[in-house]
Amino acid sequence: MSRLGPGRSQRGSATVMAVVLLVVLGLAGTLAGGLGGLLVAKRRAAAGADLAALAGAAAVQRGDPGCPAAAAIAAGNDTRLVACHGHGAVLEVEVAVPVHSLVGITEVRDRARAGPG
Repeated sequence: MSRLGPGRSQRGSATVMAVVLLVVLGLAGTLAGGLGGLLVAKRRAAAGADLAALAGAAAVQRGDPGCPAAAAIAAGNDTRLVACHGHGAVLEVEVAVPVHSLVGITEVRDRARAGPG
């Protein structure tokens, strides 16, 4: 039995549990926010790659160089053209989107291909 009397040994335990719960909820929220940011960046990269590939392929069909057109569209969509390769009328591009994350990922990349056929 405690010197303080019966029922007094657990005094303050609800406060400790509340603090632990708040810390766990804060960490879960931070993790969810970080993963959500990565998902948004991946979607932006996919959309930027698709648009850049389509613009480049359209330029090739007009007789213009495809990679400069793809780079311009990629930049307009806040993405960076990393690679661009033309194979006849087909253009393949890879773009990157910068990411600020807690897990050390600095960019998210995606690829797209466009052309007739």
